Amino acid sequence: MDTAAPTSTDYDLIVIGAGPVGENVADYAVGPNVRVAIIEAELVGGECSYWACMPSKALLRSGHAIRAAGRLPGAREAVTGDLDAAAVLARRDAFTSNWDDSGQVEWVAADGIDLIRGFGEIVGDGRVRVGDRTFSARAVALATGSVPTLPDIPGLAEARAWGTREATSTEEVPQSLIILGGGGVAGTEMAFAFAALGTSVTLLSRGALLGREEPFVGAMLASALAAEGVDVRIGDDPVRVDRGADGNVSVEFAGGATVRAAELLVSTGRRPATSGLGLETVGLDDTLTVDDTMLVAGTDWLYAVGDVNGRALLTHQGKYQARAAGQAIAARLAGEQVHDGAWEAHAASADHVAVPRVVFSDPEVAAVGLTEAQAREADLEFRTVEYDMGQVAGAKLHADGYVGRAKLVIDHTRGVIVGATFVGQDVADLVHAATIAIVGEVPMERLWHAVPAYPTISEVWLRLLETYRSEAA
Repeated sequence: MDTAAPTSTDYDLIVIGAGPVGENVADYAVGPNVRVAIIEAELVGGECSYWACMPSKALLRSGHAIRAAGRLPGAREAVTGDLDAAAVLARRDAFTSNWDDSGQVEWVAADGIDLIRGFGEIVGDGRVRVGDRTFSARAVALATGSVPTLPDIPGLAEARAWGTREATSTEEVPQSLIILGGGGVAGTEMAFAFAALGTSVTLLSRGALLGREEPFVGAMLASALAAEGVDVRIGDDPVRVDRGADGNVSVEFAGGATVRAAELLVSTGRRPATSGLGLETVGLDDTLTVDDTMLVAGTDWLYAVGDVNGRALLTHQGKYQARAAGQAIAARLAGEQVHDGAWEAHAASADHVAVPRVVFSDPEVAAVGLTEAQAREADLEFRTVEYDMGQVAGAKLHADGYVGRAKLVIDHTRGVIVGATFVGQDVADLVHAATIAIVGEVPMERLWHAVPAYPTISEVWLRLLETYRSEAA
C-alpha cells in the first residue's frame, strides 16, 4: 500500500464492526501516529458479548454445576430441588451488562479510538459512508462477523422461530423447545442449557451431532443428552414448520410424524456478514479471500478479519487474526517491514493447522487441529491413539463414573501431533496443551518428558503417550 502519509484522509484506519475482533484490530493498530475510528450499528462488544459466547456459557454453567455435584457422594445429597431459572437468567443478564454497552464505549474512548454509531458501507477505495456522512481512511478493516442461515423448509420463515439471539436473551424459559440443528455447537449447547432449566427439549439433526468432529464425540453427546431427558432425533427430515393459532410450533417430517413445542430454535449454521457492505463498489463480491495478514486479495487497503473472511468462525481465532492484522496495518502505515512469513508476528499461521474449539456441553468437547478423517483427506501418513479418560486417576477423583475419551492424531513421518480431541467433564482446559504441542511441533519423544501432575485429569497425556509407545514397539 502507499506508505506516504496523506493529509486528506479523516483517519488512518477505519474498522467496521466493534465486536471483539474489531476492537482488537483497532487496539493493535492505534498509536500516536495512527488515527483509528470504529463503526458499530448495534452494541459495542458485538455478538459474543451480548448474544453468543458470554450469555450462552452463563446459561450453561449452573446446570453443569448441578450435574457435577450429582456425581459426587456427599455433594449429591446436599443438592436438592431444581435450578432457580430466574436466578440463572439474572446471572446471564449480569454478564451482558443488561445489554448496555457503556463500559465498552468507555474502553474505546480510553484507548484513543473514535466511535461512530451507524451502519458502515464502503463507497470507494478507502471511503466509508455512515448515514449521510462519508469518511476516508488509508486502510479499512471489515470485522462484521457472521449471521445465521435459515434452511429452506416450507413455513419456517413465517413461523417466527428463535435464532440463537432469541435463545440466549430470552426473558422466560419455555415449557418445551424444538431445536433444529444438532450438527453445530450452538444447538447442542442450548439443548443442555434448556434441559437443565426444566424445558422439555427435542433436538433435531440431519446427521450425527457435531459431525465434523471425531465420530465418538457425537455418540457420547447423544447419550448424555438422552440421559438428561432430551429427545434426540438424528436423520429425521423436516418438511414443514407451522406456528399455530395457540402460539405453539409444529415440525412435520417426511414420514408424516409431527413434533410440537412452545418454541422452535433454528441453529443450522452461519455465513459471513458481507451483505450490504458495498463490496461491489470496489470490484469485490461477498466471498472474500485474504492472506495471513488479513489483507483482501486484489486490494492494498482493505482487510477482512474474523468470521467475515470465513476462515475460522470462532471468537478466539478472530481475535488472533485481529492481533496479526492490527500490527500489520500499523507497520504498513508507518512504512515498516511486515513480518508475514509463517509463524511471524504479522501472520495468522495457526488458522491453517491449530484451531482450538470447545463445546461447553456436558461432557465437554475440546479439540484442536485435524481429526482422523481430515488427516486422511490430507494424505498424511498418520497414526492415532485413544484412551478411556475414565481410567485416569484424576478423572476418577473428579467424578464418580467419569465418562470421557481422548484421541491424538500423529503425523508419523514427522513424529508430531497434528490433532487432538478430548471428551469429558471439565476437559476444556486440556486443549491448550495440545495446541502448544501442534504449534510448536514438539516431537513425541520430547513430549514424553512433559510430566503431568498427579492426580490430575491431565495425566491422560501420559496414558496416550504410553499407548503410542507400546503400539510402536
